[in-house]
Amino acid sequence: MSGVRESDNGEVPPLRVIPASDVAEVLAGRHAEVVDVVRRAYQVLGEGLGVNPPSSFLTMPSHPTSRIIALPAALPGIAGIKWVSSWPQNVGRGLPRATAVLILNDMETGFPMACLEGSLISAARTAGMAVLAADALSASGSRPSRVGFIGTGPIGTTIWEYLAGTGWQFEQVHAFDTDKNRAIAFLDRVSGTSSDVTTVLDPSAEPLVTSCDLIVLATVASTPHLTHPGWFSHRPLVLNISLRDLSPEVILASSNFVDDVEHCLRERTSVHLAEQRVGHRGFVNGTLDDVLCGRAKRPPDRACVFSPFGLGVLDLAVGSFVYETLRAGRLLTQVEGFFDGAVAAPGVKALSSAEGRLV
Repeated sequence: MSGVRESDNGEVPPLRVIPASDVAEVLAGRHAEVVDVVRRAYQVLGEGLGVNPPSSFLTMPSHPTSRIIALPAALPGIAGIKWVSSWPQNVGRGLPRATAVLILNDMETGFPMACLEGSLISAARTAGMAVLAADALSASGSRPSRVGFIGTGPIGTTIWEYLAGTGWQFEQVHAFDTDKNRAIAFLDRVSGTSSDVTTVLDPSAEPLVTSCDLIVLATVASTPHLTHPGWFSHRPLVLNISLRDLSPEVILASSNFVDDVEHCLRERTSVHLAEQRVGHRGFVNGTLDDVLCGRAKRPPDRACVFSPFGLGVLDLAVGSFVYETLRAGRLLTQVEGFFDGAVAAPGVKALSSAEGRLV
């Protein structure tokens, strides 16, 4: 996370565009490295060396179910912003619900130096965050043997790939999705990844919740639909990735950890609804960084819920990892003449189109 000095040669920095194919190639098979990148980002932020302002939500009366979120952030040597849209109606069109770009800024001049396809980065940092939390919050340090996925779209699938890719082994993998065919396809993928695991297609959320000791919530739910605290009486670890599936009753009956208190307790997330119900935040036991640093521990006597808003510093850290990997291999595609060299200060030379696209 030391960043890249792009402007020491006195030239107007070029803009590099990194498409999904390049992002995917860098991230393929690097599950443990991404988890470590996420871990270090949390550590840097916890040490006060990063900046993660509140995210901004753009909502539009003409599209009441859609939104676009801006997540600015800075780490030592690098700054940037993720611009991510959520368009639920895209699913019916055969298009991804979420799309994103990530901009990285040169810290010497402030120039945007790279534009990366952001949805793959977002999925990777979410999965890395989920694996990190699962390791840190597993009861008594032992890994769960039965995992269940409620929501089996791209995020749920990526989380499974990161669990499998970092050595997690399960006796059973359960799945439930309102789209049964998608859940079947997910379990087929699980079977292809691990031939020794038993896969279970659950007809509803209840048997999945009551059967599993690790539960991954990766839905597009906007209001709580898991409302019975008794379903969680066996004290599972719940990765509340989609943030809005659990009712205040379930939250208040559980121990709760977040990635950042101010980020998570807003926008009618499950933990925000719980705060509105009781008028305080005392039910939040701490942050993931608190657990990683030993300042907080999971209570053993109840279910544990991890609710991560998904911080911009994580996108920035993973995006920087992708950028620097491609840069080291001289595989960055340059957009010629994107910035107006005519406005450069005297003595600052703009890059000419003859200088090529691969740098």
